[in-house]
Amino acid sequence: MSTTHTALDWHAHYEAGRNFRPLTDTEKAVLTEHLTLPENIQEAQALDVGCGTGELAAYLASLGYAVDAVDYADSAISRAREERQDAEGVRWLQLDIERGDPAELHGDGYDLITLRLAYPFFRDRSRVLHSLGERLRKGGAIVVITPVTEHTPTERRDIALDEDEIGLLTAGWQKVTRLEADEFAVLVLRGPCHRDTTAVEKGRPTGHALIGALAVVTDEAGRVLLGRSTRGMWELPGGKTIGAEDLASAAVRELTEETGLTTSADDAYVVTMLVDDSHGVPRLTAVVRITTWSGTLTNREPKLFERWEFHDLHALACAGAIFTPAAQALDAIWPGVVPGLPPHHAYPLAVEQQPVPGEPAEAVRLRQKMADAVIAGGWAPSTAVQEALRAVPRHRYAPETNLGTAYDDDLAVVTRRDETGRATSSVSAAWLQADMIESLQLRPGAIVHEAGSGGYNAELIAAVTGPDGRVVTGDIDPYVVHRTRRFTSEGGSGRVIAYHGDAALGAPAHLVPRGGFAASAVTYNVWDIAPAWREQLAEGGRLVLPLEIGGYTRAIAFERRSDVLHARKFTHCGFVPAQGRHTRITPAVDLLDGELTIRFEDGEPRDVEGLGEALRGPRHEAATGVTMGSGFYFGSLQLYAATTLQGFCRLAAHAENGTGVTLIAKGSDAPAILGDASLAYLVHVQIRHGDDPAEREWEWFVHAFGNSGPQLAEQLVATVRAWDRDVRGGADPDLSVYPADTPDRLLPPGDVLDKACSRLVFQWPGRDARLPGPVERGKAAVTSEGA
Repeated sequence: MSTTHTALDWHAHYEAGRNFRPLTDTEKAVLTEHLTLPENIQEAQALDVGCGTGELAAYLASLGYAVDAVDYADSAISRAREERQDAEGVRWLQLDIERGDPAELHGDGYDLITLRLAYPFFRDRSRVLHSLGERLRKGGAIVVITPVTEHTPTERRDIALDEDEIGLLTAGWQKVTRLEADEFAVLVLRGPCHRDTTAVEKGRPTGHALIGALAVVTDEAGRVLLGRSTRGMWELPGGKTIGAEDLASAAVRELTEETGLTTSADDAYVVTMLVDDSHGVPRLTAVVRITTWSGTLTNREPKLFERWEFHDLHALACAGAIFTPAAQALDAIWPGVVPGLPPHHAYPLAVEQQPVPGEPAEAVRLRQKMADAVIAGGWAPSTAVQEALRAVPRHRYAPETNLGTAYDDDLAVVTRRDETGRATSSVSAAWLQADMIESLQLRPGAIVHEAGSGGYNAELIAAVTGPDGRVVTGDIDPYVVHRTRRFTSEGGSGRVIAYHGDAALGAPAHLVPRGGFAASAVTYNVWDIAPAWREQLAEGGRLVLPLEIGGYTRAIAFERRSDVLHARKFTHCGFVPAQGRHTRITPAVDLLDGELTIRFEDGEPRDVEGLGEALRGPRHEAATGVTMGSGFYFGSLQLYAATTLQGFCRLAAHAENGTGVTLIAKGSDAPAILGDASLAYLVHVQIRHGDDPAEREWEWFVHAFGNSGPQLAEQLVATVRAWDRDVRGGADPDLSVYPADTPDRLLPPGDVLDKACSRLVFQWPGRDARLPGPVERGKAAVTSEGA
């Protein structure tokens, strides 16, 4: 029996009435003895991969598991249903676990996954095992029952595993137990399975320098081809040049010689040159992207390679040993998929690479599911944005992430962190991206600026603006720009241009269309609005950005009218922080030895002398009479307080129950106002409990300390009641943004919030319009890091 058997071969095998080796009593005894059943066996789930006619699946069901039994042969599943009719709790599923869409599998994972006499028949063994490991519940196990070469006749050893293969199979698992049953190896693997990828070298090379080319090839599902070499590492197809052979031709030749796959030099693009050294010998490696190929994958050099497999990109981070140039080449094509690489230099080449198609059926299904959820939430009412969500492959812009995470409509995927672990770049939540793009009100052919890159959001915009549109996207981080260029080259529209620079300075002049951008989107938190964003925006154009107001972030859609920006929509949100010219360190003062912190989100810190002593004194409490039910959104109250109260700040707690002097939860903060050695802040207290959330109720209370505390409390109480009367129903303020040098006499009536580059005028419903008096500008603490 050959490991190259296809689904049709197995279908014919079972349809002819033939069977596989029966499950023995010894195997059952080993399983029963060494498997720990979950405490709640009624909820235990098992997955039997390659179930055949269902003997093992039926046995697992008899132990109490609910079993998903899968096989890719129709006839096997048909026979299992017929022959195991008395097996309760088994779902018989026809599924190619290696290449099919696992939509029917249990969404919450499995306590036990079994592969009996199936593992050697997989082509992409490592990928299949890794993907199954991702489906294990905590405390679960994978059991592999397999023949071993020691007890298998020579002519049948292609269905058995040798010790090297067993070592590769078991590598990285947290706990491995090896047992024996009737000369079969029984491998019990417990996880999670993760081993860090390590870039490794071969022996010391001969010669004074090395020049070679590596071919990067992906299949119809977007998985990358790697060979397991006899040296015990994964490698890309490739090798040295011969004579005057060019680098692309060398990669094409080596690909055919090693794998049997063929392509034309016209479909081979040298996209990056890598420079490093091997044991002190300089090495120059060309990274050659193959965009299309044909042929059947075979191992044509068995002395050098044990086999070839296609690997999921997100699993490359735990693939084990990878030949150093191959690891560097993978990172050159998909920056971020192989972490912790040794030092090297990469020189991307300005080539017009053709996009490379390919994605698994699971990605298509999950993308439609994500789009459905975003549309159902009301975030994408227009046909253009809906179609963009369904078409643009989000996972290709976060290749280090599994498909389920990439297509979660409510999750942002972090793609870059600084040395402290803080996120500095991400693919934002799909609903928020859709909402912001809708707010841009894009038309076909629009040229749009994006501040903050990554690729996916820009391609969504490009899809909405159509074949005549264009997106100019910039980022201060060269790594993010590199990723954006690579990913848009790999699977983009060809209508996204990425530049490196501080986007707060605007796009380079040669990229700005005459008359300005039709729209502009900022995809990181900003404390202020850069003048360049207004200046480079066409009259009547839309600017959408996440603006911090009193420390609360809202994605606000502005429309330009001359030099003034008028707010048209507010959306509660959060993004990664700004870098470069827009970096701002929020002034803050610690109290009670750091257990409390006052944050001055706009302007400089005020005098807090005597406040620590006041906090150790009596607490004044005042009820507002304003209540709210479970799940009520009170974001407008935050903004209302932040923009209408003099002396506004935020009081943050860093100890359980705020050291007992506040009711602020650890890690949370509350709106507050300061007076002379006095403080008042707002908290909500539960006044009605119940099992049903609809029965629960909270009331807003004001707590205050210091001699002026009662007066400050009255201010806060009045503010909450005014909000309840005039704003609570969902009204947003009228907000206009003027240049920073606009004199008071030219501002409309309203509450003015001054920032370094702009003056924000808020006009709230029910609030008496007032002309701004002489406004004391806060000296914003802004630090500048070069562009």
